Amino acid sequence: MRVLARSLLVVASVAVLAVSAFAWAQVRILDRSTASASVIGSGAGTAAEQNILLLGVDSRTDPQGNPLPPALLDALHAGGSGDGGDTADSIIVVHVPAGGGRATAISIPRDSFVQLADGYGKHKINSAYSRGVADTTDALTSGSASAGAPTSAYAPQAAPAPSPNDPAVRRAALAAGARTTIDTVQALTGLTITHFASVNLAGFADVSQAIGGVPVCLRAPVDDSYSGLALPAGPQLVSGTQALAFVRQRHGLANGDLDRVVRQQVFLAGATSKLLSAGTLANPFALSRLSGVMARSVTLDSGWDVLSFATQMQGLSAGSVTFRTIPTGTMELSTPEDGQAVQVNPAQVRSFVTDAIDVDSGIAPPPQPVPSDAAVMRAASQSDSSSSSDSSGGSDSSGGSGSSGDSGSSDSSSGSDSSGGSGSSGGSGATAAAPPAPVPAPITAAAPGCVN
Repeated sequence: MRVLARSLLVVASVAVLAVSAFAWAQVRILDRSTASASVIGSGAGTAAEQNILLLGVDSRTDPQGNPLPPALLDALHAGGSGDGGDTADSIIVVHVPAGGGRATAISIPRDSFVQLADGYGKHKINSAYSRGVADTTDALTSGSASAGAPTSAYAPQAAPAPSPNDPAVRRAALAAGARTTIDTVQALTGLTITHFASVNLAGFADVSQAIGGVPVCLRAPVDDSYSGLALPAGPQLVSGTQALAFVRQRHGLANGDLDRVVRQQVFLAGATSKLLSAGTLANPFALSRLSGVMARSVTLDSGWDVLSFATQMQGLSAGSVTFRTIPTGTMELSTPEDGQAVQVNPAQVRSFVTDAIDVDSGIAPPPQPVPSDAAVMRAASQSDSSSSSDSSGGSDSSGGSGSSGDSGSSDSSSGSDSSGGSGSSGGSGATAAAPPAPVPAPITAAAPGCVN
């Protein structure tokens, strides 16, 4: 019996060492296989607290600049390789306090009308990425590589300008788009971005499959021909193409882009819950699956130490991430060039971000009770049914944290006039009379609830 016990102990020890070595190797593979880009300023990534910008980019190329296969685009209902426009359709800043603790994930609607970085003026925030990409592509592909070189007959022939589809050009252009977006988000939120991650179209499908599906819940069945989403009502797992369709659907949603933002939050909350509750980050076989996914779909900033961050995230529980949305005014703001956009007051956004982080980290108590998800949606429905009366916007006082309600309390006096230039376009006719957008309730990874 003693010999048998010792033998079993030896076998168990060897197995533990083998699994530990495999896990360490997978993390290293994950770190090496993930594309990186130099998009964060020096010193920003060394801060004790972390502010991570997550972008879901409507890109038809992988992180190495190679086009995604047409068969994959067809399966994803994503159109052709020339569609998409490299816009950032999902923008989320995740704040992780120094030493870990409760994290706050703050969504910014993609159509928020804000001042863009790099001199681009006021436009929808999702175009910060595409403008940076387009201008850098033009700069790298116009003229020849030997412009200004001597014209002697003995000089080597001028090299032709690279193609916009050249992988090296694409990588440089995508990095430029990331930097413009980072600077824009920093100015809007007041947070210094310390890390960056972008996910292309294939990423949502790939990640959901790698972790065995993501739990979500729908209030009603969905059959949307545009995104390809076809799901019944109630709780369920989504993965692959249905996961991408779940976060991309925008047709037929009562609150338009805000409902899509909530969909994205619920998806990320479900994925976070599964990653943290099931110990996926400590599972070497799950890490092996994720390493292949990240190589095809994810780009990280070059200074991000994935191993140390994974160790830090292990200290979080599923309920330790709260998803919030910045306060907004009307969703029908008339703009000079961008059509209708989402009205945003930068001063309110910065105040909201500070208050939300303080509340979620326990520094300050909530200024008022947080309503349930169902209560917020009932208020939104009542607002929709009585939109002829401006007083129906009063449902905003029930939204989210206390500071988020500020955007809806006086839209005509503060929401438009102090929005940093949107007031002039928002002060005419129907735009000024339009009610502010309903305030989505905070969502926690432990209990994301059901959504439209």
